[in-house]
Amino acid sequence: MPMITNQPAKIGSYSEDDVLFLLKDLSNIQLEDSTLNREMRVQAGQHYSESLPIEYQPPEEYVDLFWSTANEYKSKVALCVGIVAEQIYRNKGNQTILVSLARAGTPVGILVKRYIKFRYGISLPHYSVSIIRDRGIDENALHYILEKHTEGNIQFVDGWTGKGAISLELTKACQQFEKNYQIQLDDQLAVIADPGHCTTLFGTREDFLIPSACLNSTVSGLVSRTVLNDTYIGKNDFHGAKYYQELLPSDVSNDYIELIAGEFSAISQEAEEVALPREHEEINVEFKGMQDVRTIQKQFEIGNTNYIKPGVGETTRVLLRRVPWKILMRDPSSPYVRHILMLAEEKGVEIVTYPEMNYLCMGLIKSVKGTSK
Repeated sequence: MPMITNQPAKIGSYSEDDVLFLLKDLSNIQLEDSTLNREMRVQAGQHYSESLPIEYQPPEEYVDLFWSTANEYKSKVALCVGIVAEQIYRNKGNQTILVSLARAGTPVGILVKRYIKFRYGISLPHYSVSIIRDRGIDENALHYILEKHTEGNIQFVDGWTGKGAISLELTKACQQFEKNYQIQLDDQLAVIADPGHCTTLFGTREDFLIPSACLNSTVSGLVSRTVLNDTYIGKNDFHGAKYYQELLPSDVSNDYIELIAGEFSAISQEAEEVALPREHEEINVEFKGMQDVRTIQKQFEIGNTNYIKPGVGETTRVLLRRVPWKILMRDPSSPYVRHILMLAEEKGVEIVTYPEMNYLCMGLIKSVKGTSK
């Protein structure tokens, strides 16, 4: 087992009572590049985790839209948090250690922790760690957690599922961890929404707008995406991230938590009623989203499935930080896609109505290798 000498960086605008980020602070390093330059480097083979996109600062009307959707769906988000939190607590009880996947998982992990505290009076430990597609999970962070909580039972938490790439990455990482250290971890991911049918621990399988998908760091404790770049991250270091303290005036991270947590007393009975029968139901994991993706990949002649991002949350992110080509929409009149229509118009991206899919929408990324469509 490696010697973990590094300590958690004091980063982020959340209270340490809510979450401890197991990350190395890279705030003083210039890692950002323009979306187009970065896209070209990624498509030329550089791993996306080695650099950062310039943090998109949405215009005022977009922030207004975040708040209007947050207020509109606060009860639904709270209910989905409650349902998944009830399942986690029934499965693992007081031994649960919440480990959210930075950064979209962080606000969800905080909400699950807050719900269990509200409902059962137990304050569970909660950490946020980095997992990176094709690079795996931060093993140093896992060792740190397991050293601190020898009796604990880790529960991984994320925001939502898309194709299931992170679910598969987590399973692979847990298998590797067991092989390397003979420690078995539960690879079942807990999420608010599972439209991709990738897990058995979810609030809903409906593809709906989780408001925290609308913003970047300003709803995730002002923490950047995680970075794994050998220039800055040594063998015994945690994966890295930046703390965007200059964005403090725009930070809504804690306001969002308080807004959703304020609904818990109204939804806790319903959450329990939905969660209870799930213990006896047979819930299938079928990765339905991947089936949709393969069909669309063929139809639109897209070279790589990484250029197809299914679901409301992932489509939002394509528009915020990638170079979008087209947006497919099952139903453009759905209230969950208003912000996507707004962003697509702002960026001049074509909307294609495409009714035959499990998701409400999909974002298609443009190939920028000189042969762009």
